[in-house]
Amino acid sequence: MPELNGKVVLVTGAAKRIGRAIALRLFQEGARVAIHYSSSEAEALETAGECGGAPLFRANLESVAEIERMFAEIDTQFGRIDGLVNNAARFTKFDPLTVTEADWDYIHDVNLKAVFFCCQQAARRMKAQGSGRIVNISSLGGLRPWAEHAHYCASKAGVIMLTQALAKAFAPEITVNSVAPGVIPFGEWNEAMAAMLKATPAGRVGTGEEIADAVVYFLRASNFVTGQIMAVDGGLSQR
Repeated sequence: MPELNGKVVLVTGAAKRIGRAIALRLFQEGARVAIHYSSSEAEALETAGECGGAPLFRANLESVAEIERMFAEIDTQFGRIDGLVNNAARFTKFDPLTVTEADWDYIHDVNLKAVFFCCQQAARRMKAQGSGRIVNISSLGGLRPWAEHAHYCASKAGVIMLTQALAKAFAPEITVNSVAPGVIPFGEWNEAMAAMLKATPAGRVGTGEEIADAVVYFLRASNFVTGQIMAVDGGLSQR
């Protein structure tokens, strides 16, 4: 998919933050953006408006039935899907000794299970079309361990391995790659972020736009670029 003009690309969790930045960049590239959201309707409407009135698709990604319904609605709206950006995710902090089954499921149902079933739904359609591009947003936490985020790190490491496995399974028609962001603050700031910033060789935090740049690269790349993990983290993962 060397050019994005006119291509249909679904971005999950596109209402805010990194997802919003990705959606706006894709619209600027000429893509026909499908905006997914779960509960942030006001923000989703704002993002859609800035994407030329892009259609909204509401779905609780914990439910495979709702994922299937969302893709059926995309079929009705667009008749095809050329790209999928799995961005929607959850983030919580717990001492691993206190994590409950509900805590674990809250993270993994969206961060990993939903990523797989969105990939599955998109790939079925892309295989029929003969081509497609999937980009999964993972995390520095999938590359490096964080003691108080063991459940989250496990989910994002799962996304990375899932990316590599599906790149083999869906080849040659479909590429599957992943972008792993480093410190990308959106107003919030805490001691952990400050410590990570201090350890970042680039000496600064990143932006949603820089993550969007990496996503666009993978969406445009030939099928010789697949199963790759791009850390956009100012070099933090190399320390």
